[in-house]
Amino acid sequence: MGLLDCLLGAEARKSIKRKHSDAGEAGKALEVIRGSLYIELRTSEGARRQQQRFCGPVVAMSFNFFVSVGIILTNKLVMGKVGFNFPIFLTLIHYTVAWLLLAFFKVLSWLPVSPPSKTSPSSALFSLGAIMAFASGLANTSLKYNSVGFYQMAKISVTPTIVLAEFILFRKTVSVKKVLALAVVSAGIAVATVTDLEFNAFGACIAIAWIIPSGVNKILWSNLQQQANWTALALMWKTTPITIFFLVALMPWLDPPGVLLFKWDINNVSAILVSALLGFLLQWSGALALGATSATSHVVLGQFKTCVILLGGYLLLDSDPGLVSLSGTIVALVGMSVYTSLNLKESKEGSTKQIPMQNHVSKAKGSENGSEGSTVINTTNEV
Repeated sequence: MGLLDCLLGAEARKSIKRKHSDAGEAGKALEVIRGSLYIELRTSEGARRQQQRFCGPVVAMSFNFFVSVGIILTNKLVMGKVGFNFPIFLTLIHYTVAWLLLAFFKVLSWLPVSPPSKTSPSSALFSLGAIMAFASGLANTSLKYNSVGFYQMAKISVTPTIVLAEFILFRKTVSVKKVLALAVVSAGIAVATVTDLEFNAFGACIAIAWIIPSGVNKILWSNLQQQANWTALALMWKTTPITIFFLVALMPWLDPPGVLLFKWDINNVSAILVSALLGFLLQWSGALALGATSATSHVVLGQFKTCVILLGGYLLLDSDPGLVSLSGTIVALVGMSVYTSLNLKESKEGSTKQIPMQNHVSKAKGSENGSEGSTVINTTNEV
């Protein structure tokens, strides 16, 4: 080693040490980059941030809106012209196709990473899967046995159910202004659909039984994504098999007999498969919307779809719902606009409150570091 030192000289030794230190710094930088990429791509927190980055509230709710309108038209075709009057079995086909697509994503490693099991107990996922089966199955059954007006009246009841359930479960309160805006929306929808209000005893029982599962389903979806870092696709992958199991159990009770006697030709099967693909997109877009907003906002979005369909039919298809229905639609749109503006105002206020808090924390950390540094300097001088 002494001979090597003599041959290289002091300057050469310094150059080698500098190169070693540069290589060490480059290695540390690569490790930091690799760690950040792992966090962003292979952890549930990173996958959740990616979902928020590429699919914010506006994108998620717009996606859900267009898919919802498409599946309404497709299901009308399937249950009307095609004559497939088996709502639970149709829902089962939707979720089975969704599970097959998710399995395909899993094989290709396109499925986001799930959070650790300790953050979300199995009982919560099982409950969500079971409630989702009742919410989706009873919704289609209610749409079959009830008129559109009665179906929308039942959907209005979901809003206060969600507000009450969120207060009981999470102590979440709603401002008086929001309550008034939601009341205006509900009143407008009630007026808009009152002309199509037809009562059916069995349909009414199904609609009442659907209200609570529908509200709880939206709350659980929103809470698990926002609090436990679940992404929409990862949560669908975990809960869809449970939903399929309960839909199979519901079929003998709510579906009429004769599904095997249905005419399974190419045209009918194609229409059902298109409905199933739209059903997967509807479930995915609904989960994205619930993860980006809240359960109440998602219900208001559903009522907005009703207003758009009524107005679109009047403006584009020459339908005449009547002056009363149009007046109720306009009132509901005004209430939705006020509710949306209140949500945007609260989100802006929340963001402005968080920024000063972060600055205060960073200043406090800086002062602590400064005091520690002065202590070290004083100690060094004393020594």
